[in-house]
Amino acid sequence: MFTTSETPVIATILAVAFGILGWGFYRARPFGKLGILAWLQSLVLMTPWLLFFGLFAAGIYINIIGIVLLLVVSAGIYVYLGRQLRAAGQDAILRQKAVDRLKSESESNTNTPTVAVVIPETLSIPDDDLSAIKSIFGIDTFFATETIPYQDGAVFKGNLRGEPEETHNRLTESLKSRLGDKYRLFLVENADSRPVVIVLPSRNDPRPMSIAQKVFAGVLLIATLGTCLEAAGLLLGFDFFSYPVRYQETLPIGGGIFIILIAHEIGHWVSARRHQVRLSLPFFLPAVQIGSFGAITRFESLLLNRKVLFDISLAGPATGGILSLVLLIAGLLLSKQNSLFQIPNEFFQGSILVGTLSKVVLGKALQSPTVPVNPLVIIGWLGLVVNALNLMPAGQLDGGRIVQAIYGRKIASRATIATLIVLALVSLGNPLAMYWAIVIVFLQRDLERPSLNEITEPDDQSAALGLLALFLMIATLIPLTPALAGRLGIG
Repeated sequence: MFTTSETPVIATILAVAFGILGWGFYRARPFGKLGILAWLQSLVLMTPWLLFFGLFAAGIYINIIGIVLLLVVSAGIYVYLGRQLRAAGQDAILRQKAVDRLKSESESNTNTPTVAVVIPETLSIPDDDLSAIKSIFGIDTFFATETIPYQDGAVFKGNLRGEPEETHNRLTESLKSRLGDKYRLFLVENADSRPVVIVLPSRNDPRPMSIAQKVFAGVLLIATLGTCLEAAGLLLGFDFFSYPVRYQETLPIGGGIFIILIAHEIGHWVSARRHQVRLSLPFFLPAVQIGSFGAITRFESLLLNRKVLFDISLAGPATGGILSLVLLIAGLLLSKQNSLFQIPNEFFQGSILVGTLSKVVLGKALQSPTVPVNPLVIIGWLGLVVNALNLMPAGQLDGGRIVQAIYGRKIASRATIATLIVLALVSLGNPLAMYWAIVIVFLQRDLERPSLNEITEPDDQSAALGLLALFLMIATLIPLTPALAGRLGIG
């Protein structure tokens, strides 16, 4: 039975879990069968972890084999639902195209095209170019009704007549055939959530790194190598900066942390290359406490759509997080009585994910005052923390970009504010949260620039994966309460 002090904790965890699922169902229901299938995919991905943590809280422990079995079954059901979703989606697309075709034919027979309202004296675009741009619009793509100056280009208001992705591709190809690579066409939503087309000169594209920026990135890389070794030295009980001759002792742990950082960036780079997007060199953020806070990487190309933003943003923490999780589990399995580190058992209360996995593998060993662990446990643990910090839904962090890709800029802005408020509260008792909040405010608080096609959302499978990543981020960063940890035999 749960004690009085533990009941609110259990109730809160259950309320948050069911709140997330209920909110997802509420958003999915208006989309009919497609929405429900997509919601079921999210539910399937979440269920193994909710079941694992729920049973664990009830004192029922699932071993590693059971966890793997849950994940395999979940993956199988997820794939099956994905096939059903694609089949249902194809039917819906065919029906919608038929409706749009009939609507376009009806409008073309009954409507008289409206001449766009233009203010040529205030537009920066030359008249010849403006005429060429206006000629790309049509009654079956985007029916322009008003032209408004915007920065060095123009905003075209009107009515979107086709499917956003197909329409954007057709307009972009038409613009390129007329004016080459001189302009970029954006399909976005304005303040009243109506689609508009924005055309800007290509000279506004992101610029590649300067030589000075590359040098600065190199300096931060060297500094991060130093802080990774310093973090390792502190774990081993000495100050590396005071005793650099002992660098060989710090190499295994410091090098392991740095490899996870590099794996994170390789994940971004591989995904970006697949989408033909250029990335800047990473600007690593040195941190003595955990080696590094990760890195800031800028896009040096415009992104085609929000799906591209999602894929590149998730690839980094997915690669680094999976590697960290593998190292953590391997370290737990290799831990013995004569292992290098003797960790106070209270440390395992610092993370729901790490604490529960450690309990599953180490069992009653967590009840001892100190717990011997393999160094891989420390490396994997720190790696999980670094990747989880970057998954926080704020600004241009990976988590902020994921939220922006899935839910749009308005929700991403609100998530950024909420994250900073939470970090401010947590920083009252944890200096690490204060440092990270400062980094976000000064370096990462702004949202990512809009994609060329900002209207088309990522598919529902991407939304489910993003939700799972954010859930595991929370499970990594939120600690167990002393009462619940004590009942579970941790500490």
